[in-house]
Amino acid sequence: MKTLEIVGNKRETTGKKDTVKLRRKELVPCVLYGSGENINFYAHENAFKRLVFTPDVHLVNLDIEGIKHSSVMKDIQFHPVTDKIIHVDFLRVSEDKKITLEIPVLIQGNSPGVKEGGKLKLEHRRLKVKAFLKDIPEKIIINIDNLQLGKIIKVADLSYENIEIMNPKDAVIVSVKLTRIAKAPEVIEAEKAAAEAEAAKEAASKEAEEAKDTKESKRAKGAKGVKGTKEDKVAKGTKEDKGDSSK
Repeated sequence: MKTLEIVGNKRETTGKKDTVKLRRKELVPCVLYGSGENINFYAHENAFKRLVFTPDVHLVNLDIEGIKHSSVMKDIQFHPVTDKIIHVDFLRVSEDKKITLEIPVLIQGNSPGVKEGGKLKLEHRRLKVKAFLKDIPEKIIINIDNLQLGKIIKVADLSYENIEIMNPKDAVIVSVKLTRIAKAPEVIEAEKAAAEAEAAKEAASKEAEEAKDTKESKRAKGAKGVKGTKEDKVAKGTKEDKGDSSK
């Protein structure tokens, strides 16, 4: 694991006003915790560039007023507008205790599935590992020389000496997706035929619905006509009856 050094100074006070003053001077408030006492300190924002703006994980040697501390960065906060670093958390580490870190994934090799037209997809760019400090790798290397079309590599498929991967065993790390280019011609034709059959089925169903609606509409009009004829006959008969009675 790569190492770098950051020189800092202890904070005399830790209130909000003091924090604002530090940030105005381009100083970043930090905290070191773990075994032993917590130490609140600050360092210039330029000291964090090599630590933050890189995918690599570093062992950080903190020099706080002349006293050395071995640590790793556990958390960092950025300003929501300016993206400036506003706070960093460090975890004190030692050779005799296991630590948990997120390590970047590095893909190596040439996948046969990609050569056949598949698309390589990296699902996890970092993996959480637990190990002693001396066993922590700079990167988790995954070889894809045997990764076929439509296949995946899961956490359960990985094994490294003296390293425990903490992610779920069924988590997919890398896969080769089946693309249209990679599909055989007969598969494409079968999919096309299935799509056409589905479209024809939907069209037939729509025509049947329209025919049903037309039939029901005609039936309703016929019933209305019959009702009107009956009412006319009744009205005519009533009128004739009145005429006879007047005579």
